[in-house]
Amino acid sequence: MDIKELHLTDYIKIIKKRRRIVFNVFVLVFIIGLVATLATTPIYRATASLLIEKNERGGSVMPTFGVVMSYDPDFMDTQYQLIKSTAVARKVVDLLAQDATFNKFYGTTLKATTGTKDANHDEVAKMIRGGIIVTPVKNTKIVDVSYMAGDPALTEVIANTIAKAYIEVLLELSISSTQYTLEWMSKKAEEEKEKLEKSERALQQYMKGQNFVAVEDKVAVVPQKLAEINSQLIKAVERRNVAESLYNKVKGIGDNVDEAETISAVASDATVSALRQQIMKADQNAMELSQKYGAKHPAMVRANEDLKVLKSKREKEIRRVIETIKKEYEIARSNEGGARSMLASTNAEALAVNDKLIEYKVLSRDVETNRQIYDSLIKKIKEQSIIEQVRSANVLLVEKAEKSGTPVTPRTTRNLLISVMLGLLSGIGMAFFVEYLDQTIKNPEEAEAKLGISILGMIPLIETTEYPIDKLVEKQPLSPFTENYKAIRTALLLSAADQPPKRILISSAQPGEGKTVTAINLATAIAQSEYKVLLIDADLRKSRVHKALGLHNSKGLSTYLAGASDMDIIQQGPVPNLFVIPAGPVPPNPSELLSSNRLNFMIRALSEEYDILIFDSPPLLSVTDALILSKVLDGTVIVAKAGKTVYDDVKHALKNLSDLNAHTLGVVINAFDTKKNEYYYRYYNYYYSDEKKPHSKGKKA
Repeated sequence: MDIKELHLTDYIKIIKKRRRIVFNVFVLVFIIGLVATLATTPIYRATASLLIEKNERGGSVMPTFGVVMSYDPDFMDTQYQLIKSTAVARKVVDLLAQDATFNKFYGTTLKATTGTKDANHDEVAKMIRGGIIVTPVKNTKIVDVSYMAGDPALTEVIANTIAKAYIEVLLELSISSTQYTLEWMSKKAEEEKEKLEKSERALQQYMKGQNFVAVEDKVAVVPQKLAEINSQLIKAVERRNVAESLYNKVKGIGDNVDEAETISAVASDATVSALRQQIMKADQNAMELSQKYGAKHPAMVRANEDLKVLKSKREKEIRRVIETIKKEYEIARSNEGGARSMLASTNAEALAVNDKLIEYKVLSRDVETNRQIYDSLIKKIKEQSIIEQVRSANVLLVEKAEKSGTPVTPRTTRNLLISVMLGLLSGIGMAFFVEYLDQTIKNPEEAEAKLGISILGMIPLIETTEYPIDKLVEKQPLSPFTENYKAIRTALLLSAADQPPKRILISSAQPGEGKTVTAINLATAIAQSEYKVLLIDADLRKSRVHKALGLHNSKGLSTYLAGASDMDIIQQGPVPNLFVIPAGPVPPNPSELLSSNRLNFMIRALSEEYDILIFDSPPLLSVTDALILSKVLDGTVIVAKAGKTVYDDVKHALKNLSDLNAHTLGVVINAFDTKKNEYYYRYYNYYYSDEKKPHSKGKKA
């Protein structure tokens, strides 16, 4: 598909052209938004403000794996989650169980007989928890606690109760934490005392049983020995890698002695190198003797024997070198294995020493850790035999929640504005999408750009007429419909600089695009300009010219081409200077008749008598008849129906003509709706008065 750069005016044209789609989609989206807004239940919101500060002096001290932690970097986030917790929601239910406003909405659930009381409370608490909203005020320690529901009075009551419930839950948690801490620290101190005594006894027994002084001496010697053995192993591995690489090369060549000599270790051997030089000289000597003597000459036989002996020696030496390489590889591998065994033995010794040392350090560290934990717990218990029961956070109610008369949702004005914008964007988007999917020919400018061929003219769409569409040029010579055919006539007659085309083929890509109507009206328009015109119905399959003009069809082009009649098949047309050859009876072989020499003879003969020959043929993509005619005529006019003919069909038709080197004069756009194109509609209404327009009566064109 050809790509054309679109400008702002092009976008505006598309929107105007598809304005019904834009309007319908806009109305649909707007109505959906309006209905959704009106159907939404109003939701109200009440907000209480709390000041939350961390209490550094009386913070809760909680143990974690024996280490006392008193700093919480996510303190505020923890408080937000606590406000929205199930514990606070359950506390709200407990506090409001007797409140009239609360019971108006949730009393039925609380008094339900299904399930236990706790289950009913949990269900209501879950409902309340879902409506809690916590919003921190930026750059302050103030937090807004809101509740959203369908009743403004209920939101006020629950929002204030949430703040109260949060404070009570916070105090309960602090007291519970303090009591738990004291109990845990006392119990833990006893446990740590026992652990400390046990670890000290274990360390003392281990030092006696392992003779720890001898272990410390070995710790200093073993690392040095390991370093020396490791260095020997690295060298052994390097030697083994080199020997193995060379071994793999000679192993890969098998018994191929000549290929073995390509290995540098083999080729560089002194004996092999000397034999190679001798073989080269013996080979050269044999070549020189072969030029003087025959193959059976004693000198030649002796030279070949010498060469054979040298090659045999070279092969033995190469095999000796290969065997040497294999032995060196085995020695290198054996040395590496010995080094590894020695390293493993030394490593085992080092590990044994390290295991003893590690065990000693583990026991020592265990003693030290137990002592630190025990001392810390004893110190903490002595400093605070009773921990002050205060909350970890200071919470103050800054502002109580008040009932709001304005719902937060739905926001009618905003929703309607969004519906308007969304409707416009959706409508415009749908218009462009439909335009993108529409690949039919719509206007001459676009068609000329995409097809790369001249547009000879446009025939306006005539919805109703007083006369048959085939006779409009004849019956209404001053109508805009006729003027368009006259414009096409002028374009055809001026299409060549030297002389206009005399033999014109009228066809289309597919059936039903108006080629016959165009052929009849164009022939009539040319005849009105005092040219002698012959209209030939070459559609031997579905002829229609004789029906449109009221002529008999007992004989015509088919009978002439079949040799059943002479040139007396020409009939007088509806206007002066217009003559017609009907198609004649439908033959069994239309394509073969059109390919006959009688057609060429007839065209040459008629060209001398008539100024213009116009042929009406079948569609180009349906059968081959039109392509056969295009080769013997001066040019082809393709008729395309606006809003129906797709570009691919016309391109295919043009390609078929181009492949035959047939000349294409241009394209005529038929049934062009000027009402859908503002420019052409203004032009049509401006230049043609109502008297000239076709009368609104008769059948649709």
